[in-house]
This record gives sequence, structure tokens and C-alpha cells, in this order.
Amino acid sequence: MSNIQFAVKLNAPDIEPRIRHPRIFEAFDALQSGEFLELSNDHDPKPLLYQFMIEREDTYTWEYIENGPNHWRVAIGKK
Repeated sequence: MSNIQFAVKLNAPDIEPRIRHPRIFEAFDALQSGEFLELSNDHDPKPLLYQFMIEREDTYTWEYIENGPNHWRVAIGKK
């Protein structure tokens, strides 16, 4: 994954909390098949992963690029 080209890069703490997940899903939905979104966060975004599992079942890939303890980065791909 280190040489992946990201179509979108989002830093979750920069997004207002009440619109954070909707904004991430909006960015994901705008991706073309085969494109990736990079999400950076200051905590493990597992709640977002669970939401992807429910709302976008079988349409995404999720791979941790950096896994804490102070910074998390996730590559979210669109199938």
C-alpha cells in the first residue's frame, strides 16, 4: 500500500464532529471504482469501519497504513 495514489486525503480532526462521518461517506461515494481515500485520525476509526460494514457492505476495502498509538491512517478503497 505504500505506493498507492490517493484520490482524496481527509484528516478527520479537521472536520466538525457532527458532519464528520457524512463528509467521509460523501468523499467515498464520489470515488471511482479502484480509487482510494486516505483517512487520518487521532484515534482508531473503528466506529467508522462498523458504519461502513453496515452502510456500504461489499463496496469498500479497509487497510490500516498506520495503527496508533497517536496517529492512525487508513486506506479506504472503492471496489
